[in-house]
Amino acid sequence: MAENGADYIPRPGHGAAWITGASAGIGAAVAGKLVENGWTVYITARSEEKLAAMAAASGGRMIAAPGDVTDPAAMEAIVARIEAEQGLALAILNAGVYIPMTAAEFNVEDARKHFDVNLQGVVNGLVPAMRTMLTKNTGCLALVASVAGYRGLPKAGAYGATKAALINMAEALAYNLYPEGVRISLICPGFVETDATSVNDFDMPFLMQTDEAARRIVDGLQTTKFEIAFPRRFAFLLKSFRFLPAKWYIALGRKALGMDRD
Repeated sequence: MAENGADYIPRPGHGAAWITGASAGIGAAVAGKLVENGWTVYITARSEEKLAAMAAASGGRMIAAPGDVTDPAAMEAIVARIEAEQGLALAILNAGVYIPMTAAEFNVEDARKHFDVNLQGVVNGLVPAMRTMLTKNTGCLALVASVAGYRGLPKAGAYGATKAALINMAEALAYNLYPEGVRISLICPGFVETDATSVNDFDMPFLMQTDEAARRIVDGLQTTKFEIAFPRRFAFLLKSFRFLPAKWYIALGRKALGMDRD
């Protein structure tokens, strides 16, 4: 019988790690932390040039595996390569986009970008990685969602929707994965200082540096936590808002953000 996947802790000796969205921001920082901890890391993003530079600087501990997460065949090929060369022990599905939009700015094209990358892009990598791990009855899948998935936030109608879907997906899959020896983890960062958040035109509470966010992710994956959410106070605050009726939550949010002022 397979070990309970909820108790599985991925180690470098179990195989390689794979990270999507690895060329910048949280993905690049997590790749670096994993290498420091002894992992061989396959790094995926669209920019072959950036990945090649990262791989060269890592002394061979990072292996460039360029590809677009919106291309399911490319994700299948990358997973097959990793499994054949090293064995896949840890998959961190991190690629994402964020385009802030008010209701007046909300449009089909930008909404589709969120869904194609943040949601379907995760599924495209998740399916082959999950299939591979189920065959071996071991491994860890980590989905990078966001605290924005807990409740609706201003300008994050499309972004938050994709992250809420990932939260639901991870919870639903855990029912079947755990008995088969495969762990699924949910990573929910708050505001992290990256190129993506640089477009925000408001003060971001509990803003965290990329290196600190990466440390919390890597450390969290060395525990048996289902959810790795940070900063903890911010995550707790947004989670507590789930208990408020929507009408009260929206009214409170508008008042806190000064949206009701003339």
